[in-house]
Amino acid sequence: MDAMAEPILYPRFARERLEEALADSPVVLVHGPRQCGKTTLACMVGDAAGYEYITFDDDVQLAAAQADPVGFVAGLPDRTVLDEVQRAPGLFLALKTAVDRGRRPGRFILTGSANVLLVPKLADSLAGRMEIQRLHPLSQDELAGKASRFIDELFTSRFRNRRFERLGPDLAERISAGGYPAALLRSTEKRRAAWYRDHIETLVQRDVRDLSRISAFGSLPRLLQLAAGQTARLVNVAEIASAFQLSRPTTRDYVVLLERIFLLEHLPPWHSNRLSRLIKTPKLHISDTGLAMALLGMDAAALIKDRGLLGQLLETFVFQELRRQASWNETPVRFYHFRTRTA
Repeated sequence: MDAMAEPILYPRFARERLEEALADSPVVLVHGPRQCGKTTLACMVGDAAGYEYITFDDDVQLAAAQADPVGFVAGLPDRTVLDEVQRAPGLFLALKTAVDRGRRPGRFILTGSANVLLVPKLADSLAGRMEIQRLHPLSQDELAGKASRFIDELFTSRFRNRRFERLGPDLAERISAGGYPAALLRSTEKRRAAWYRDHIETLVQRDVRDLSRISAFGSLPRLLQLAAGQTARLVNVAEIASAFQLSRPTTRDYVVLLERIFLLEHLPPWHSNRLSRLIKTPKLHISDTGLAMALLGMDAAALIKDRGLLGQLLETFVFQELRRQASWNETPVRFYHFRTRTA
């Protein structure tokens, strides 16, 4: 067995955005993949401001919220953190009623491991009352403990090209490690890969069952493995469907389900109707390269030798790193891919 690692509390640069939102929004939802650090961030902010903490991973609390959402919310303290709120979707309307009766900023911090924006009824129930913030796994800035201003500088005249030493094997190791805090506590690639595999199993057996009644649970890990090998490529649902002998609509539903729990992400194309030579198909990216490496059964040494896959995972690594930096940026940033038909 591994020796117990001392917990490391990495800085989360999204904290300032969360505190700003609580200053003027009655409800703030922090959502992102399970185990990315949502609970830690919510508790750091909540403990400092006197919030009560309730998690719906506790079956007793979950049963109470499901049995009587209105009564449950009515009995909550004035400031409360509700963790893994996607497990009790009936609370959203009850929270709306409570907020409308006493509209004060910073009443509730919610965390969720499912994207409520893909469930319009949930998002609309708190429209105008809730701010939504996305939390990602750890960025390279957070691992280093220093926030860069790369995105800001990129759009100003201050940006300058600079020469850096090639990272070489270190780059492959960073790609392989990923950004999940619990995985990074493991001392070897083998042990990190074991954590990622167990994590996928937990998501399929728990979160997916909560969100959808599907029979072919065994297909989801294999579909995710296929998606890991196709990361940074143009979406091709027909190709994915043929690999599993599933219909295209079913495959598309499974991909959307994996998007809902933040394991896959579509990157839309940038295009203009005046430029017909541009590709207008989105790209598919896996949410974390450490997760992809575990799904593909590869380590950093093997990745360096596979130049094609290295290119794909490097593109995903860069995209996800930019997304993570943008999550605490003051100015909203949208991302697209750009490709011509001859590229």
